[in-house]
Amino acid sequence: MTHPYGQDPHQPAASTPPAAPPAGAAGYGAVAPAATGTPVLSIITFVLSAIAILFLPIVFGIAGIVTGIVAVVRKERLGKIALIVAIVATIIGFALGALVMSQMS
Repeated sequence: MTHPYGQDPHQPAASTPPAAPPAGAAGYGAVAPAATGTPVLSIITFVLSAIAILFLPIVFGIAGIVTGIVAVVRKERLGKIALIVAIVATIIGFALGALVMSQMS
């Protein structure tokens, strides 16, 4: 009688060593290698920065700064530039908001 999983439980299993992980495979908790594809977080940071200039810089600016920091940590090629743009756009957004509010009163 054959076992439903393909091995007879009464026969000793062939001893084969476990397969080695592929070259460059990272284990649990390892830092991801440098991104080689599309810098998605940097693009998101640029978009959030543009929105922060005109609308709610406290929300969109800080979100852009956070995504910019994550892009730098992940070593995206545009990460540093995106982070700088996010900081500057947030400052400009606050300045424009203060200017508009001062003109309204």
